[in-house]
Amino acid sequence: MAELDLDAMLQRFRDRAAAVKKRPLPPVAGEERQLFIENAQRDFQDFAIIGDAQATIEDGVLVLRVDLRPKAS
Repeated sequence: MAELDLDAMLQRFRDRAAAVKKRPLPPVAGEERQLFIENAQRDFQDFAIIGDAQATIEDGVLVLRVDLRPKAS
């Protein structure tokens, strides 16, 4: 089994988050348009959260640590 490159994995999630932001809006209207926008927002949030995580492997378990506390001003 190949070794898991945690930095590369997290970079792929950051790249996916950026790709969602650039995703063109398809020619849909009304309810389908709103659904597409909501799905894109969730995709971006999910990819961005994982992309911002601190990843480690502890006792053979992938651990993603995500600090959800508000940033200090």
